[in-house]
Amino acid sequence: MNTKAISGILLAVAVLATGCTRTDDDRMGPAQEAGKAVDEAGATAARETEQAAERADQAAERAGDNVERAAERAGDNIERAGAEVREESREAAADVKRGVSNATDATGKAVERAGEKIQDASK
Repeated sequence: MNTKAISGILLAVAVLATGCTRTDDDRMGPAQEAGKAVDEAGATAARETEQAAERADQAAERAGDNVERAAERAGDNIERAGAEVREESREAAADVKRGVSNATDATGKAVERAGEKIQDASK
């Protein structure tokens, strides 16, 4: 409850404590004025509570939207990382294939030279 609401309630209590006689036929008596002040204070407190609840609801909605966007960005980042890993894996596999091919070629040439040496030695 805010200060205005509390002040209104205290005013109503003070008016009630002073008595309930009317000074004039056209005006409200002290009890009626106190009741009105209490009603107004209650209405003000209810209105402010409703507004605070609405602001909290809006903040929760914004937070939910922010979480959703962050999750989407994280998902996009994960997809990009997966694509990068797949590409790097393809490149690494290609490098391995080239290395195997080069090793096979080198081994073939070494076997050829060894074969030539064996032929030369057998003559």
